[in-house]
Amino acid sequence: MSERDWPIDGELVVCSVAEVKDFAAFVNLDEYEGRQGLIPIAEIARGWIKHIRDYIREGQKVVCKVLHVDEHRGHIDLSLKDVNEHQRREKIQDWKNEQKAHKWIGFASTESNVDVKTFEEAMYAEFGSLYAAFEAIALYGDATLAKFSLPPEGTLALAKVASENVKVPKVTVSAVLELTSTKPDGVNIIRRALRSAEPKVDGAEIELLYLGAPHYRVKVVAPDYKTAEKALIKASEAAIGVMERAEGSGKLIRKQK
Repeated sequence: MSERDWPIDGELVVCSVAEVKDFAAFVNLDEYEGRQGLIPIAEIARGWIKHIRDYIREGQKVVCKVLHVDEHRGHIDLSLKDVNEHQRREKIQDWKNEQKAHKWIGFASTESNVDVKTFEEAMYAEFGSLYAAFEAIALYGDATLAKFSLPPEGTLALAKVASENVKVPKVTVSAVLELTSTKPDGVNIIRRALRSAEPKVDGAEIELLYLGAPHYRVKVVAPDYKTAEKALIKASEAAIGVMERAEGSGKLIRKQK
């Protein structure tokens, strides 16, 4: 299912092969309910084709490129040969993700008594993809939910479904903090510095590991490298600031020697 009724030229679409003739293949567009397209034999594969069924068969799931759409006549011309293997794999994965997201919408609807269409319209309006909307909910929580025009029970249901079903991708960055103090209470100063190195960026988790004085590993886990790097810099600057104010020193080492 798609937010639109018809595909657009150049779009990649997932199709189920309905019928194969000597001159063409007829397919159903899985994301556009009730829409059927045609793949001429010249668009099946590159080079001369002796037997079309050597390349495509009934019941097969294929990814095609939309060449032309005539809404008035109800015609959709497609190409199979213009889709490379990378595009095919990526599109199939996107399609599978969207299928899962449709199922999650059903869970949210049952949980909240908000109808499926209301959820879909709100999420498509902001993201154009249900799966992308669920990912954003899992990553950013209330900031994303606030974008949807939904009743409170609807947003609560979406938050619950996202937390239970969406696996948020994580990245990890790390570096070494070198903290030194010659003061009699230097150990306590370093402890204060490490306590200050807490995550000050939403969505980031930080872990400090003692490597042996004066080195401490800072490990940051976050949804993306930009967020992780931001948290790493903030944490290290906070710790170094404590050290310098106490007449000690600190520096961030990207690669341990």
